[in-house]
Amino acid sequence: MLILVLNSGSSSLKYKLYQMKTETVLASGVVERIGSGNGNSLINHNKGEEKFKIEQKISNHSEALKAVFALLTDAEKGSIGSLEEIKAVGHRVLHGGEIYSSATIISDKDMEQIENLRDLGPLHMPANIMGIKACQELMPQTPQVAVFDTAFHQTMPRSSYLYALPYVYYEKYGIRRYGFHGTSHRYVSNQAAKLLGKSLSKLKMITLHLGNGSSIAAIKDGKCFDTSMGFTPLEGLVMGTRSGDLDPAIVPFLQNVLNISASEVDNLLNKKSGFLGMCGFSDLRDIQKARQEGNERAIDVYDVFIQRLVKYIGSYYAVLGGLDVLVFTAGIGENDWVVRADVCKHLTHMGIELDEKKNDGLRGKETVISKSRSKVTVMVVPTDEELLIARDSYELIQ
Repeated sequence: MLILVLNSGSSSLKYKLYQMKTETVLASGVVERIGSGNGNSLINHNKGEEKFKIEQKISNHSEALKAVFALLTDAEKGSIGSLEEIKAVGHRVLHGGEIYSSATIISDKDMEQIENLRDLGPLHMPANIMGIKACQELMPQTPQVAVFDTAFHQTMPRSSYLYALPYVYYEKYGIRRYGFHGTSHRYVSNQAAKLLGKSLSKLKMITLHLGNGSSIAAIKDGKCFDTSMGFTPLEGLVMGTRSGDLDPAIVPFLQNVLNISASEVDNLLNKKSGFLGMCGFSDLRDIQKARQEGNERAIDVYDVFIQRLVKYIGSYYAVLGGLDVLVFTAGIGENDWVVRADVCKHLTHMGIELDEKKNDGLRGKETVISKSRSKVTVMVVPTDEELLIARDSYELIQ
């Protein structure tokens, strides 16, 4: 059975076509610069090991999907004979609010609910909705499945998700912690338990999704107990361009001293802060190089990043009442062994003993990197959100 997975961004469309019998990727790619006024859009398309790059004018997501479908069914570049072979389309959707704690086949009522959640994710939800609607238009008989980034975190207790604001704001506006990267945290936590041959429901686990956007999840009894991102993905760790946690009084202070609007402060905190704001680099690989060369601001931002990570892990260790497994994933977590080593050396009081030989130089490989006598098992588990979306879609239509 073939399942197509889509991730619609404001000006991009990522896709993967799976054969679910073997969970094999038949084709994948990304359409970039959708609606660009500066020339053609770019399509990077893969058919197995073959790679194709195409430039053409694409004005919107509907046109992007038409281009993708043409590639998937192309005699030379395609992997299928017709779109009818695709039995469902799984969509990554940022926000499910308090309504969705699992994936769903999108009905008219669901579409209305998803539209109503647009304000909770103004940067991502409009694009997610455009992708769904474009698919419904072009594949009206094919089931469309929504898999929500927030769903995994819906098991959090009220003590983890309520903010200390007037309660009416939660009731009226839904202001609470939602958490994000849920699909990734769900995938790696289940995969880690599977690799260890243990039941996730019997493990106390902390998963670290570390990339340009980063978050941590505390998992207890197989369920999310707490997570670092909040009402939006801005809260929590220091990230590529996001500030993470800060004193909320800084917002009106910046408005006053810079004479800027609330939306301009929001843009500053989301797109001009974090690694970028502190040292001019948003990519940790550049920061690692700069700090080795003695760049003081790069040294500062790296130290702040590690300190915030350690602080969150320590607090989650406390609320979980101990820790069995610590998992690193995503771009930084999977590939930067220096970050993994520096985090673990601050956690020896928890009984963590890193195996330096296993950790050093390790990139993107699923393995245990702690010593056998370590009280906490430390692992690297590459994330695969698209595969989990495909699995959810397959299970629902089955």
